[in-house]
Amino acid sequence: MPSKDIRTIERIREHYNIEKALASQLRSSNEEDRKNLYTSVYDQLFELVPDHPQLARKNHSESAAFHMLSQMKILKTFLNEKSKFLEIGAGDCSLSLAISKHVEKVYALDVSETMTKQQTLPKNFELIISDGTSIPVPNEIITIAYSNQLMEHLHPDDALKQLKNIYNSLIQDGIYICCTPNRLDGPHDISEYFDRVATGLHLKEYTITEVSELFSKVGFSQMRIYKNLKGIIIGFPLSPFVVIESILEKLPCMMIKKVTSTLLLRWLLNIIIVGKK
Repeated sequence: MPSKDIRTIERIREHYNIEKALASQLRSSNEEDRKNLYTSVYDQLFELVPDHPQLARKNHSESAAFHMLSQMKILKTFLNEKSKFLEIGAGDCSLSLAISKHVEKVYALDVSETMTKQQTLPKNFELIISDGTSIPVPNEIITIAYSNQLMEHLHPDDALKQLKNIYNSLIQDGIYICCTPNRLDGPHDISEYFDRVATGLHLKEYTITEVSELFSKVGFSQMRIYKNLKGIIIGFPLSPFVVIESILEKLPCMMIKKVTSTLLLRWLLNIIIVGKK
């Protein structure tokens, strides 16, 4: 089962204050500064918050296994032994390392080495440290690109730039699988305990509608929303989800919060969007 944040309210508040201050640096920075700032900010975060849930999950085998299995269920729908797989925001690389057993090549990309130190890496695995928006692999080489809980961490000005770079890395008919939380049932960062919108290192949370618009801008020709339906991964057209979001957007803020607290709405709003080049 996924782990819950069992820290004291004092530790959660301290984490919140640290993350909000670091997020402020990114929000107020210019594009040139952010080339180094993403790495610096996340290195600071993990140093200043040693009980960060992401670090805790890495050391919690049951929680780590749950998160791994949920992602593998999606990815196995698309992967084969000829795939060249790119994970953007690879973190501790546990998923990319697992994928490396099933594909031809894996590129694991992140802004920080903190989570990946002292790991033995297989021959078909390449770890790449990025400035947050660049995708330093050859153009038109990747068959499947994937990110999970990554897009929301980007400065809004960088999201489109990174997405374009991901698009350029894909072969024709290659796909990008993007999993990101929906702002309509958020916030989903540490500010969920204190604020109505994300103020921590989720620099911008999106709706399905907003993500699909960005995908269209960079050139993705086909997009579908994928859902796990009792262990079966099924793709759906965007239109029903866009309609649901447009209805929710018209509701008062407190009503949105109440409605989206239901399991069904959370399942419907969860963003797993697949774009095809």
